[in-house]
Amino acid sequence: MRSHMNVHSSKYKCTECGKRFGRKHGLTRHSRIHSGEKSFECTVCGKRFTYSASLVVHSRIHSGQKPYKCHECHKTFSDSGHLNTHMRVHTGEKPYKCSLCDKSFVTSCSLQSHKRCVHSNRRPYDCRWCGRLFKSSRELKHHVYTHTGGKPYSCRHCSECFRQLSHLKSHLLKSHDEGTWFTCHICKKKFTQSHDLKIHIRRHEGVKPYVCRDCLMSFCTAGELKRHAPKHLDVKLFCCGLCAKDFKYKQYVPKHFKRCAVKLGFSDVQSIYECVC
Repeated sequence: MRSHMNVHSSKYKCTECGKRFGRKHGLTRHSRIHSGEKSFECTVCGKRFTYSASLVVHSRIHSGQKPYKCHECHKTFSDSGHLNTHMRVHTGEKPYKCSLCDKSFVTSCSLQSHKRCVHSNRRPYDCRWCGRLFKSSRELKHHVYTHTGGKPYSCRHCSECFRQLSHLKSHLLKSHDEGTWFTCHICKKKFTQSHDLKIHIRRHEGVKPYVCRDCLMSFCTAGELKRHAPKHLDVKLFCCGLCAKDFKYKQYVPKHFKRCAVKLGFSDVQSIYECVC
């Protein structure tokens, strides 16, 4: 306690944000946040870091080293913080609660993403290639690959490359038996993503937490509720990016779009669809 109180009376105070530190070394490290100084460089890919500890954790991406192991499922991690977060999968702990609904989350990042994507209509991230707007930087990042053709996630066992990390993880499991399968305890069906297993178990148990406020019909996933919602609307929310024909349901757009693209003479229909729609 005495050591903590020394922080409040400490002479080592950040002139930028006012935060105090018990030691000069702590202030020096903290000041790099404001200066943008990144003195530690990865010798493999050239990425730079503010702290040496961050470089050590990053270097494990290249070496494949994962020294932190879960004693429950034996999954391994390159960072102790990732292991601590993972343990909540087994304990069921979800300490971050949404103030706008009854949902809780394992990480604060997941909570912030939920608030932005579910409770807000703001789309602050715009694509410089086509102007399309997105709710998160992650969505924008994945979208940009449709323009650039980028596939940054490569398999270390073969030549396959992927646009999304989740696709690489699925590939590693299915093709190289690397990683952890998520197995249903009821029917033994296996999944590459824990989220998919969670939804699958809901279907076994008949749990439908997403309820339509217009007809009180309930659904297993938020996506199913979202697809149901247009039934109660007189407007057509979706349209073809080539001819502007309107549709009430999103699932009708791709098939029409591809027919439309062929009529207009486009050769790479799938790439055009990903860019426009």
